[in-house]
Amino acid sequence: MSNSPTNDELAGEDAVGLADRIRRGDLSPVEAVQATIDRIERLDGDLNAVIHKQFEDALELAASPDLPDGPFRGVPMLLKDLWAEEAGRPHHAGIQALKDADHRSTIDSNMVTRYKEAGFVIVGRTNTPELGLVATTESLAYGPCRNPWNTGHGTGGSSGGAAAAVASGMLPAANASDGGGSIRIPAAMCGLVGLKPSRGRVSMGPVKEEWGLSVQHVVCHTMRDSAAILDATAIPFLGDGVVAPDHGRPWVDQTGRDPGSLRIGFMDHSPRTEVHPDCADPTRRTAAMLEDLGHHVEDAHPPALEQIDELGWAFGVNWGVGAVLSLEHLGGQLGREVTEADVEPGTWFLAERGRDISAVDYARAQGAMSTFRRSMAEWWESGFDLLVTPTTALPPPPIGELTPTDDDPVRGSKRSMPYATFTSPFNTTGQPAISLPLGSSDGLPVGVQLVAAYGREDLLIAVGSQLEAEARWSDHRAPIHA
Repeated sequence: MSNSPTNDELAGEDAVGLADRIRRGDLSPVEAVQATIDRIERLDGDLNAVIHKQFEDALELAASPDLPDGPFRGVPMLLKDLWAEEAGRPHHAGIQALKDADHRSTIDSNMVTRYKEAGFVIVGRTNTPELGLVATTESLAYGPCRNPWNTGHGTGGSSGGAAAAVASGMLPAANASDGGGSIRIPAAMCGLVGLKPSRGRVSMGPVKEEWGLSVQHVVCHTMRDSAAILDATAIPFLGDGVVAPDHGRPWVDQTGRDPGSLRIGFMDHSPRTEVHPDCADPTRRTAAMLEDLGHHVEDAHPPALEQIDELGWAFGVNWGVGAVLSLEHLGGQLGREVTEADVEPGTWFLAERGRDISAVDYARAQGAMSTFRRSMAEWWESGFDLLVTPTTALPPPPIGELTPTDDDPVRGSKRSMPYATFTSPFNTTGQPAISLPLGSSDGLPVGVQLVAAYGREDLLIAVGSQLEAEARWSDHRAPIHA
């Protein structure tokens, strides 16, 4: 096409804009997919973000009359190699044993079904830590994923491959999931928008269930992408265990909407760990920006966040039991009993600890998490609309700093704690939370987190759009960029 946009122009386009270009006939789905393939092949050698490629099949689907005519028809998509299963495709969850077995999924996850219905074209799968258990993407199976802002540093976890792919301009948005901060932490470290939706907003079936810590969505550059993709995918399936209430849908209409003057609290410290000044300062600056936008901002936060020792214990119990279940599932995939040699030392240690947890302690942990959830809800019910915190307590770490070792198998978990201290409480409560790229530290991005009451993604999207208009973060792209 003589008037076709250049690859550089397409690399800077968001998913909504790319879909608009395809609908107008400025480019075809094949051209959009081929441009993404070209960028992956050019950039991924430096980043190690895309670990499974399905380029030929993607081009065939993009050219097919059977490509669904959804809102994102022809827009490329990458799936995180954890829980987002696609029938016939590799699904290794960062595990060497599954890689060695060339394990392939037999089903499409419900989220993947929604992507396909929306017209997305899946071009491959992204790097993730083993079972998504730590805040860095450096599995033994696939090696470290590197930050496009500085390749000596990590991308966070567990959606690190997705974040590196989007931040480098390979494609505008990529699938991500969040069980303790795994959307928000990589978004913060790579300068992206990362929304963790409410519990039950997105179907986790048919393998996972909704009444858990994890939820899926995307990392992306713009508020309208986060909102419009949520509109396309947050459609319940029969049998979903939790379905979050709708407020303000379609959410894409919340971008640019004036939410009025909101009551917003902010918290720039943690009772569990020191907060780096480069992470605390953007939180205070964001609070001041929100005040300038007409909101009432005060130094206030839920008292329950100051008393989270029992929550930390309960979260650890849940994490350990989850590791046991994951290894049981792994045994079914391999068709044999899992041994210590099949997984990384941190995973094995966590599962062994999980096996020692009694049914009574597990029930106690669920009760403690329920009490925390109700206590947190009271603060929002008392009149607050949003809470502002750092996304992480520390800037992005150097490669290798968060990995477990044989001598110290819990090194990765322990060193991940400052990265999840502000994010994981809201996996327990099920509230929606978003990381926005509003800070930096020595040239590396850091994020600011906004949290709303359960089911109120509409407020996060409206206020996030106000901040986006002020900060214009998507004008600033990583040095390694298409």
